[in-house]
Order: sequence, then C-alpha cells, then structure tokens
Amino acid sequence: MSKGLQIEEAERLVSVATLASRTSSVLEKLRDSARSARSDDRREPTFTIGKAAELVGRTPAAIRDAEKDGRLPEPARNDNNRRERYTLAQLNDMRGVFGTRPYRAVGDPCCVVAVQNFKGGVGKSTVAVHLAQYLAIRGYRVALVDCDSQASATTLFGYVPDLDLTEDDTLYPFLREGERSSLDYALRKTHFDGLELIPANLRLFNSEYELAARMAQGNASLLDRLKEGIESISDRFDVIVMDPPPALGAISLSVLRAANSLVVPVPPTVMDFSSTAAFLSMLDETIEQLADRGLAPELNFLRFVASKVDENKSMQKELIQLMRTLFGHTMVRTPLKDSAEIDNATARLMTVYELDGPATSSAVRNRCLNYLDGVNAEIEVDIRSMWPSHHKRLRQEALA
Repeated sequence: MSKGLQIEEAERLVSVATLASRTSSVLEKLRDSARSARSDDRREPTFTIGKAAELVGRTPAAIRDAEKDGRLPEPARNDNNRRERYTLAQLNDMRGVFGTRPYRAVGDPCCVVAVQNFKGGVGKSTVAVHLAQYLAIRGYRVALVDCDSQASATTLFGYVPDLDLTEDDTLYPFLREGERSSLDYALRKTHFDGLELIPANLRLFNSEYELAARMAQGNASLLDRLKEGIESISDRFDVIVMDPPPALGAISLSVLRAANSLVVPVPPTVMDFSSTAAFLSMLDETIEQLADRGLAPELNFLRFVASKVDENKSMQKELIQLMRTLFGHTMVRTPLKDSAEIDNATARLMTVYELDGPATSSAVRNRCLNYLDGVNAEIEVDIRSMWPSHHKRLRQEALA
C-alpha cells in the first residue's frame, strides 16, 4: 500500500473513531436530559371524579357519600378549594371499599399474554406497554416482563436501560441455569399502582446465545426455564404481559412456552403482512416441533391487531379488509391508528395513558385514546373469558 493510501486509510479510521466519540458524548447529554425530565414528569395518572366513578363502577354521588361518612378519606383540594384529581392508588382504594376490584378468583388461571411478531417496527412494545397500563387503570394486578434486550418497554417506563440497570436487574440471572429459584427478585414497582415491571437492558442479549448453546447440547428443557419463572410469580397477578424480541430465537421460543395467550401486531402494509404470513408459517412449524417434544404452547386466545394504521392510505384500508377476511374473529375490530400523540409521548419516555393533558391537541389525544381503549378493551374481554369467575358478569354485560 502506498504512503498516500496509508494516510487516507488512517484518516478514515480516525474519522470513525471521532464520530463514535462525538455520538457517545451527545448520547450522554440526551440521557442526562431524559433523567431530568422523568424526575419531574414521572407520576401516577390522575382522574376527575367523573372518570374515577366510571372506572370504579360507582356514581360520583356514591364516592362523595363514602367520603362524607368516612369510608373514604376526604378529597384533597387546591388553593381555590376545588377537588383535586384522584390517583390510580386512590381508585384502587375505592374499589376495595365498594367491592368492585376485578381480580380473578383463586381458581382462575393467570393470563400470560405475549405481544409477539418476529419483525421489528410493528408497534410491539407500544401495544404491550399500553395494554399493561390500561389493565392497571382498570384495576387488575399486572406485571410487564421486558424480554427484549433492546428494552423499548423498559425505556417507556422512564429508564435509561444501560445506565440505570445492570444485568442482575433483568431476566438474565434467572435464565442462567440454577442461579435463581424465582423471578421475584427482578420485579419492581412502577408509577402505575398495581403494575410491576421486570426490566431489560442490552446485557440480556447474552442469554440468547447462552440458552441456544445449551439447548444445542440437547437440553431442550431449558425452553421451560422462563415458564417456570413466570409460574413463580403468577399467583400475585391477574395478567402478565410479555414483550419478547422481534426474532425467532431461544428467548422468543421460551416466551411462546410461557404464554397462554398471544397478541400479534400487524401494520397493514404489504411488507408487514408478508412478514406476518411468514411468522405464522414459522410459528406453526415451531409449535409442531415443540409438540414432538411435549412442549407445545397451549393458547387460550390468539388476536391480531392492525397497528400503526394510516387512515389516509387506501392500500392500508384494503389490506385491513383482507386481514379481517383471513383472520376472522381473531382480528381485533378496532384498528390502532398511527398517532402523533403516541410519538410525542414516546419522545418524553412516557405513554399516552400517563399524560394528564394532550401532547398534541385535545382532538388528536381523544382519537388516540379511543383507538387504544378500543383495542385493549377487546383484549380485556378475551382475558376475562379465561376466568370462570367472570363468565356470569360477562354475560350480564352482554360481552359473552
């Protein structure tokens, strides 16, 4: 190599190193900014007395009466003597007083729902986190398990995963054979009362290779390791939501083994629909292979969600209609439309459900909430249908 080419090559290498240094510096500043923002903004969602009454299943008058006779504490008031909004923890106290907690009965199975697709960018983490928070707002005991080393779900709870968390805070120690007997060590409270999180960070990726290597040596029972972990905490929750990696690897297979329900987000584009078709073929083949080893998952329900929908594109409308024809009743009727409200909340490391006011405009926020609530309400009915103790109430509510 000539001297001139050597100099050019050295300059190219120095340039890459310089860029890496610059981007790391900027990333540190963004992380510091995110930390500062979430320390100010991260708080429990709050509700007006009208919304609280709706969620609790009583009237505003019943809440006021309970406060007057001492069954509930007197409401906090602001400087203008106006009633403050209620926190989710206060709503759950009301449910305890009024006997309207929606918990499953002791004999009902814990619903373990995986929000899964083997393609990235389909809105998987958005669906998983908003589903978990919606269920917590409705009064259920919920755990969200982030199984993806990209840690998008963890980030939406305000963490900077590789700074705030170590591998010992994640699933990783449990997946290392014999190191832990329960996942209880990894559960942490969130700012949503009744919702706990098992976070993830980049180090969780190591377990993907370790599990695959050990299974390649003939230890197929390792696929049940995560299932055992979920079972070790399931008695504490009504619903456990899992957010797996967007790939068919050892962890994704473990998630399939642990889940008893599956939600598949599918953006209505040709590429995403094609990818989902491949996903279903691979899923069918995988289930057959697992069945040969006596490890087939037992799914109580399978649901497809049209995610990231752009209502202005005619091709997407056609694809949604095609999916409804193909998937039938397994297709969630409400589409989850693309919304600037979700994008703006995500930019703050937050979700739509925890914002007291709109990040965009009231009209955009209300539409977005209608989409989110519509999707999650349908899945909530599927979850409750798993519980014999809820069957009578579902019939009374004309939902079964």
